[in-house]
Amino acid sequence: MDDSQPKETDEIRTKLEAALAGTYAIERALGEGGMAFVYLANDVKHGREVAIKVLKPELAASLGGERFLREIRITAKLQHPNILPLYDSGEADGLLYYVMPFVRGESLSDLIAREKQLPIPDAVQIAREVAEALGYAHTYGLVHRDIKPDNIMMSNGHAIVADFGIARAMSEAGGDKLTQTGMAVGTPAYMSPEQAAGDPGVDGRTDIYSLGCMLYEMIVGQIPFTGPNAMAIMARHTMDHITPPSIMRMSVPPELEDVVFRSMEKTPADRYRTANDMVEDLKAIEQGRVSVPTARASQMSMRQSQVGMRASQMGMRASQMGAAITTGEFAPRRRWPLVAGVSAAAVVVVGVVGWIAFGRGGGPSLTVGGALDNRNVAVLPFDDLSRDSALGYLADGITDGLINQLSRVDELHVVSRSGVAPYRGSNLPRDSIGRALHSGTIVVGAVEPAGKDVRVSARLVDGNSGADLDARVSFQLPRSDLLAVRDSVVEAVAGFLRQRIGKEVRFQTMRGETRSAEAWSLVQRGLRVRRETGDMSRDAQLARFARADSLFRVASVADRNWPEPKIEMGWVALAHAGLESGRAARPLYEQAIAMADTVLASYPDQARALELRGTARFNYYTAKITDNPTAWKQLLTDAQSDLQAAGAHLTLTQVYYATDNVSGALIEAQKAYEADAYLEHANAVIGRLFWTAIDLQQFGTADRWCSRGAERAPTDPQFVECHLWLMMTPKFEPDPGRAWDLLAQLDTLGANQAIKAEARLLVGGILGRANLLDSADHVLNRAHEELTPEVDPNKEILAVEAMVRSKVGQQDRAIDLLKQAVAANPDHDFSSTFNESWWWDDLRKNPRWHEVTGN
Repeated sequence: MDDSQPKETDEIRTKLEAALAGTYAIERALGEGGMAFVYLANDVKHGREVAIKVLKPELAASLGGERFLREIRITAKLQHPNILPLYDSGEADGLLYYVMPFVRGESLSDLIAREKQLPIPDAVQIAREVAEALGYAHTYGLVHRDIKPDNIMMSNGHAIVADFGIARAMSEAGGDKLTQTGMAVGTPAYMSPEQAAGDPGVDGRTDIYSLGCMLYEMIVGQIPFTGPNAMAIMARHTMDHITPPSIMRMSVPPELEDVVFRSMEKTPADRYRTANDMVEDLKAIEQGRVSVPTARASQMSMRQSQVGMRASQMGMRASQMGAAITTGEFAPRRRWPLVAGVSAAAVVVVGVVGWIAFGRGGGPSLTVGGALDNRNVAVLPFDDLSRDSALGYLADGITDGLINQLSRVDELHVVSRSGVAPYRGSNLPRDSIGRALHSGTIVVGAVEPAGKDVRVSARLVDGNSGADLDARVSFQLPRSDLLAVRDSVVEAVAGFLRQRIGKEVRFQTMRGETRSAEAWSLVQRGLRVRRETGDMSRDAQLARFARADSLFRVASVADRNWPEPKIEMGWVALAHAGLESGRAARPLYEQAIAMADTVLASYPDQARALELRGTARFNYYTAKITDNPTAWKQLLTDAQSDLQAAGAHLTLTQVYYATDNVSGALIEAQKAYEADAYLEHANAVIGRLFWTAIDLQQFGTADRWCSRGAERAPTDPQFVECHLWLMMTPKFEPDPGRAWDLLAQLDTLGANQAIKAEARLLVGGILGRANLLDSADHVLNRAHEELTPEVDPNKEILAVEAMVRSKVGQQDRAIDLLKQAVAANPDHDFSSTFNESWWWDDLRKNPRWHEVTGN
């Protein structure tokens, strides 16, 4: 008997030996896990070594033997080379046990402990083999629930997944009892957010998340999140974002990093849909169908310096600022590939909740006093309008999908499928259904044939009045793959509904903050005036600013205790500052800060006032118009403090760009995406994530954000142009035909002249990359003619032209253009960008490069 084992293990071994005598001969204890003791034994009948796992007595007593054994036997049908099979299971003298082959080798946990970081090819192979095992098991409806290195055995260089179905058996047999005993199914360091939250409906995507954690550990050498206890670790899985693996280990290829990011998305719907999808990406890396660099020694410094490269283009032009303020989102312009820091021109980062266009359109708004809460949502069964009811299953699938998607939004309370089922095809008035289901928002929809296509429509109804809201959407998709139709429609409609419901929620919340109908009405009028300034001349915009400010001032008198009017006055001052240059903007920045201070004097934790003050301070800092260098630097520190207190993640990304903190910018952008529960600012946030990924050379990730933006906002020009930018990166092949189609699409969408001129430059670059040099030169020259002072006042797009021409071999012309751009921005320090940014790799080799840098 092994004297090193505790007394409890000795007692269990004695009982086990007696109970299994003649069947299994216990040789020695192998170890102890959180839920079981493990013994090496000899299978007497078959003459083979086996491992016997015995559940700890307190766990066995909690679960009960009969159901546990019934559930665990389900896993015996799994036959896969990367899954450790289940030989036997049973109950002996009150002990629950199961028997598996004994693998002579080590666990993946042992391998990581010894090697710290695995070679990239080895990590990819192991992850792919585990994913193949998961994909196989998931087709049987079996979810592992406890994927971790301890449960992966290494045999002859290959991964074998152990304990498959054990966690499932424990969960099915007595999940509630486990919780009562203080034990949880799964391991906190590898547990998905939904599993940590105790979601009983977890599916295979929880295993994908755990595999992503394990892959992260294999390539980085440490687990994604640590903490003082299990609860702290699980909370970090839910709330925090991982440090990009390539920051921890520079040789990690971007394609592999993309796999980690996608598998570890917080929301299951954003992960790989199946483990087999993950297998395909890992195979592509193994087979060299994507680039796998062996070393990128300078990549860390490159990434750190690139963050400021386009710092002013995230939302800078005064003419675009009005549009940004109107929508409450960031102007969809990117940072140009030149600026090493933040533009001296005012970078107006509009507050996430500062300028919301409430109640847009002519539809009725939700009422408040004593009314149904519009965050209570009922998705009524979609109608099947086909003559033979042939699309009924699709209608049901879309209904269920929307209920599931919207139920994941913490801010919403969604009626279950059984709750809405009695109202299938009901002719009851919608307000009666609203009262019966206690739902202030009702979703109704239908599917119908449209030739060879299927048309799906959805709209929102006010549960209080039964009236249609100004919110409807329709899709027409081919019938060739109705599952794809279902998934596409569910994602798009869910995103649309979250946006519209979010606007109604904020509309209702604002009304509830004041009892003065006059004040509320005046603020609404002021917001309406402000959102009409987007495409106006400077003088017309100033007139609108003055009118909006006047309305807000009268509103502040009508209700002196309501902070909203003063906050809006501050945003007007900040918007006006963006139209001024130099010292003329100073009093406007100070006015915006003073308005926020006034509110915060009475309401110190008012998030929107903190966001206003932080944004104003940051823009004041970027304007560089103070005479006191110490006070000027303090503006940035104070801005960051305010914005962090306000939870203004979107604006914080810009602050981090200003301080060359690439990882901070990425994390804040991801937080902004997660925090945008109603997707009201999805365009701006996804745009930020796209550009952050491009800056980090995470081109696969950038492609995903570009595609996601196009799915959620197909009419937003930035999610058309982003595909052109991707074709200028080394990861993607140039496609001239597609480039021309994208340019034509921008015309259809009514993109402004600056965007179209920039896009034409990119098309020229794509033609050049495709070796169509004469055509490229013609297109570039035509685009250059469009860069008038009105279109490109700060010569930002001229820098884009320089980058494009450098990529197609026109080095001297590129240097001449870049010198003009630098001369037009004398306040900028471009040293780090010019020395490190990948945009200028081609030009840095040119003997004339010193003419740009001055060195």
